[in-house]
Amino acid sequence: MKAFLASCQELVFPSSCLACRRRLSWRRQPLFCKDCREQITPVAQPRCECCGAPFAAGANHLCGPCLKQHFAFDLARSALIYQPPITHLISALKYQGRLTGLSSLAALARASEGFRDLSVPDLILPVPLHQNRLRERGFNQALLLARACFPEHRALINTGVLQRHRQTPPQTTLSGTSRRRNLIGSFSLIQPHMVNNRKILLVDDVFTTGSTVHECARIIREGGAVGVEVFTLARTS
Repeated sequence: MKAFLASCQELVFPSSCLACRRRLSWRRQPLFCKDCREQITPVAQPRCECCGAPFAAGANHLCGPCLKQHFAFDLARSALIYQPPITHLISALKYQGRLTGLSSLAALARASEGFRDLSVPDLILPVPLHQNRLRERGFNQALLLARACFPEHRALINTGVLQRHRQTPPQTTLSGTSRRRNLIGSFSLIQPHMVNNRKILLVDDVFTTGSTVHECARIIREGGAVGVEVFTLARTS
């Protein structure tokens, strides 16, 4: 019966590639044709053992910033390199509220090497938006990604612990140093007892310089967390 219903659905609502719109002969996730799938680059080894930055060659090791203990988190992993067609899907999700690609993005994330490196958390915290930006968009893309990528841990996802109480200029317009300075004092813990003596997983859409997740991790550590890991859907190369 399931197969019959799936066939009927395919006849009425045929699948198409999320990138090029070419018709697909299947409905399984991720919904990309062969050509577009080949353009999607996973973040693979070799990479930095801490922040997950990909290396061109060699073995896994710590990058320069991580050797200097540049970040407040223990581990950061990303699923995909931030390049087309992934950039277009993230942008459509983030700025247009288009959810059609969310399941496919989650399928790619869950199949990634970085996803498998994560520890089992006690609490999952999507990186919060300022209330003004949340009101503009109507949703937090980090929360949508957390729910899609960690359905088995849905009960651990909490949006009432970490707060972004200062609205800042978009990070995309700033340099690396300015990004970090821009975020100082932007986040706070509403319920510090929720992170005390717990392993926390932060979830966001894109890792660029790591400034946002670093500042969140710093605040969480001040609340007494025993560990902070980060998972983002994509990262710049």
